[in-house]
Amino acid sequence: MPVSFTQHSLGSRIDQHLSGFLETWRAPLSDPDVEAAYRVLNDFVLGGGKRIRPQLCYWGWRGAGGDDCEEIIKAAAALELCHAGLLIHDDIMDGSELRRGRATVHKNLAGLHDGPGAEAFGQAGGILLGTLSLAWSDAMLSSCGVDPPRLRAAHHVFDAMRTEVISGQYLDMLGQLRSGASVDEALTVIRFKTAKYTVERPLQIGGALAGASPELLDSYSRFGVPLGEAFQLRDDVLGTFGSVAETGKSALDDLREGKHTVLIAHAVRHASPAQREHLRRWHGDPELTEERAAGLRRILLDTGAVAKVEEMIEQRVREAATALAKAQIKPEAASALAVLADQLAHRTR
Repeated sequence: MPVSFTQHSLGSRIDQHLSGFLETWRAPLSDPDVEAAYRVLNDFVLGGGKRIRPQLCYWGWRGAGGDDCEEIIKAAAALELCHAGLLIHDDIMDGSELRRGRATVHKNLAGLHDGPGAEAFGQAGGILLGTLSLAWSDAMLSSCGVDPPRLRAAHHVFDAMRTEVISGQYLDMLGQLRSGASVDEALTVIRFKTAKYTVERPLQIGGALAGASPELLDSYSRFGVPLGEAFQLRDDVLGTFGSVAETGKSALDDLREGKHTVLIAHAVRHASPAQREHLRRWHGDPELTEERAAGLRRILLDTGAVAKVEEMIEQRVREAATALAKAQIKPEAASALAVLADQLAHRTR
């Protein structure tokens, strides 16, 4: 079966399960404004995204010998509901106005109402809808139909994943209050906020659902953590040098927010005094202009930070490939994961 980053048949089946699940969880009261909020959430869940985590969950199942069936598609789709809830909350914390090239959920909600309280209403509503999506992810996974002992094992990994990603997000927020993260500190954020959450744990959830051995789950970890780190390092480059057309988000967001990425940590370490002062003045300024942002990007290039991050990406891709080659994974899944690994690390959007 041909595999691509947005593999059509798999992505379509995931979306069908999401759509069917959301159809069964309509607004429990007939208030038009509540119904409008549910439509905003449904549109966000179904209106885009690469379905990375569900795909990896599926191939984690297949790699452990699981057959192609609707139970794993439903279980994998639950991860997308979890992801949607976390993205909604993340956009509120970051003050982002765009996601996937469209207004974020909290901005959408604010637009449904007039008056000076609209923005606060949108943020509060976004917190509620994000929490609702997270709760639904539990309900969807629990009802997937996999044998209860394997489902319990997978749910334990799912619980660990959510604890890790929230802890990583909190550490990311702390980094913006502290004087500046080192490269090692920035990598710790990446590991918990993204690497384990995006690749390692989805693979292990799929594997646990199929009854994978501890050895195979360890192999998924050795493959998933470096690949997840490469994915986030690429995301940091795209978040700073990409465009709305490419990424669906403004390339000013991370710079305005003052995210302490590995890129920034490397630049600070190798900057001249004048460059370091420029970074301190403008990185994290909510009023940062595109002209000032261009100056920051030039420093990231001139200090070798971009080249270093590209080198780190390739190093992690090689580490993941080595782990995959050694793993006792079913051949079709190994082939699919090799393709996905290349696409995750070298994507342009």
